[in-house]
Amino acid sequence: MAYVSLFFSALIAATVFPAQSEMVLVYLVQQAAHPVWALVVVASIGNVLGSVINYALGYSVHRFKDRRWFPASPKQMDRAQAFYAKWGRYSLLASWVPIIGDPITVVAGVLRDRFLVFLILVAIAKSGRYVVLAYAFA
Repeated sequence: MAYVSLFFSALIAATVFPAQSEMVLVYLVQQAAHPVWALVVVASIGNVLGSVINYALGYSVHRFKDRRWFPASPKQMDRAQAFYAKWGRYSLLASWVPIIGDPITVVAGVLRDRFLVFLILVAIAKSGRYVVLAYAFA
């Protein structure tokens, strides 16, 4: 059950919905009931999958951008696009950063960045954050 909770908290935290997977990971690491490496893998997979959802949303933004439930305002999208244009695809290495990370992954989809490059950079960023966090509290 711990792995399922961690996976879904990481997945939701990577989407545009507010959530904190870091607290769940730290709690589970400190319980020492599961291998740290396994917790990091589960959290990373969930978080990267959440970013893939953001990418897919961005990719099809033209279809949904006028819907009331769309999670980013035009102003937020403009800021994220400007950031992405300035820093390029390597800004995806900042996808783990709170507040700016999720919009960057959406913008990568809007700009139709190559999916494989997106996946590699986001996986490095998201996994790296969990590795540092997990071993800091182990």
